[in-house]
Order: sequence, then structure tokens, then C-alpha cells
Amino acid sequence: MSEKYSFLPSDYVDKLSIVDTELAIKLVKDTFERVLAENLHLTRVSAPLFVRPESGLNDDLNGVERPVEFDIKSINANVQIVHSLAKWKRQALKRYNFEPGNGLYTDMNAIRRDEDLDNLHSVYVDQWDWEKIITEETRNEEMLKHTVRRIVNALVRTEKVLTDKFSQLKPFICSEVKFITTQELENLYPNLTPKEREDAICKEYKTVFLMKIGGALESGKPHDGRAPDYDDWNLNGDILVWYPVLNRAMEISSMGIRVNQESLDYQLKISGCEERRNLPFHKQLLNGELPLTMGGGIGQSRLCMLMLQKAHIGEVQSSIWPDEMIKECEEKGIILL
Repeated sequence: MSEKYSFLPSDYVDKLSIVDTELAIKLVKDTFERVLAENLHLTRVSAPLFVRPESGLNDDLNGVERPVEFDIKSINANVQIVHSLAKWKRQALKRYNFEPGNGLYTDMNAIRRDEDLDNLHSVYVDQWDWEKIITEETRNEEMLKHTVRRIVNALVRTEKVLTDKFSQLKPFICSEVKFITTQELENLYPNLTPKEREDAICKEYKTVFLMKIGGALESGKPHDGRAPDYDDWNLNGDILVWYPVLNRAMEISSMGIRVNQESLDYQLKISGCEERRNLPFHKQLLNGELPLTMGGGIGQSRLCMLMLQKAHIGEVQSSIWPDEMIKECEEKGIILL
């Protein structure tokens, strides 16, 4: 059992029937998708489920997760199911001739075989992946913070629609965002682990954007891992919301301004990943052939779990779980789909 799997509440009471749960899931997804597109000026597009590994388009996440691979008989080649679409989206913005200030979003589905399963993490990942074009002038922290506030606005507006429809659910998401860097957070709580620091700051401020994730802190270790070839580690972060059902912080989105030529060059060097320079995507970026962008992913099931005030992500998505976890959920009245 994963070490993370330790916080199923003993007094949990599901506020929605299974049928109401399914209705509420659709309401949350339809509402949030629409408001997010309005707030960020995004157009929905179709996206791939798998890519060729030699393209360099797959997301390496923390750099250690193994992608799911399979062969396609007709083309005599292996392909990988995507981990996310961080790199593909940037290419698509160029191919589709998007203009600065506008962008795209898509439904991303993935299988993360090395995920540690608990009530927040599943092998099956579904999220809205979004990306938009920015300019040299708007490639800064001010734009990053503005975008975070627009995403949080979409969260709050969606919650209002949901709680108006299902009165047994009471709103709790705070619209005011606390911005703090990982180094500032480490300085505040030097004796806590990274996840404990997130819980502590989120318990106090309720909605937090934790910035600058990926690079080493003064302690010598990064707050969390990030692949070196999509986010600029000085212009990225996670949106965290305090979740009273589990009495902890919940990450809703990982996002950021993407690497430019200079930051990609630097991050590949310090990460020991310079062999990636020869991949098609990385060559394009280093040659200045791709637009400057920002983007991120927002978990669909994670968001539904939060909005519907569920204790386990398996209450809002169908997946595979360890027998021990299924048994414990049954004992606590938690119905997994």
C-alpha cells in the first residue's frame, strides 16, 4: 500500500447518490470547460492518445515514469500512450496558426502505470490540457498570476452552479489566491516535508499558487520533480486548494510558462538530459521555430472529486484498485464506480 494512502476519513458521509453523482459529474465538467474556455480564450481541439517515442513529444513528468507502449502492425512501429500533451500542444498552436492571447484546450486521457495508488491518484488520468500563445512582453510572472486568478475564477463559478443545483453541497473554495515560491515555503517550514509544507500553507490561506517548481532549493533538493523541457522552472507552479473532506491540500492544476531557447538550454544541462537536443521537438524549440506559450493540465476526475466533496477519486471515475483499498472503502461506506 502506498505511503500516501493514509487519510480516508472515518466519519465520511457521501452527500450524493450514485445517480446524482453521475449528474453532478456532467454538470461540473460541462460548466468548468465552458467557463475556462471563456476566461482564457481557448478553442477546443482533438488530440492524440499516443505518439511515436522518437518524436520527443511525450511528457516525461518526473523523468522516471515508464510510458505504456504497444506496437501498431500496419506501420511496423511502436508508440507510447501520452503522459500529458505539454509538448504536442505547442506544436499544434503553430500548425493551427493561433494568434497571441488565444489558445486551445483538449481532453487528455493517459495511463500512468507507475502511479502510487491512493484516494487521490489513479492509473487512469483524465484532464483538460490547455495551451495559449504569449509574447516576449507577456512572458512574465504578472501574466502567470493573472492566468491563475482566471482559472480560480472558473473553479468558483463552477462550484456556484453545482451548489445551486445540489443544495446538500456547501461551497468552500476561496477565490483569493495566495502566491508563494517553493523557497519561501521551505523557509517558512524548514522542518516539514514538501507535502507537509503544502498542507500547512494551504490550511492557512485555502487557495494557494505554489511557484517555481523543479529547481533545487537552498536545502539542495527540489520541492518536487519537473521535466526540464516544458515548464520554465522560474515561471511555473501548482494550484492548491484546501480540502476539508480530507483535511489536506489538493493539487488541482500543474501549469506554467513554457521554456524558451535559453531556459531549455539551461534546464537540459543541469538535468543531464542534453541528449534530448537531437529530438525533433527540441530542435524546433532551440532553433526558435515554435511560439512562446503557457499552459497546463487540470484534472477532470480530481476536480469532480473536489467539487462533489468525495473521499476517493474512485467515486467519480472507474479504474483499478488494490484489493486492500477496495475492502477499506467498503468498510467506510465509500462506493467505487
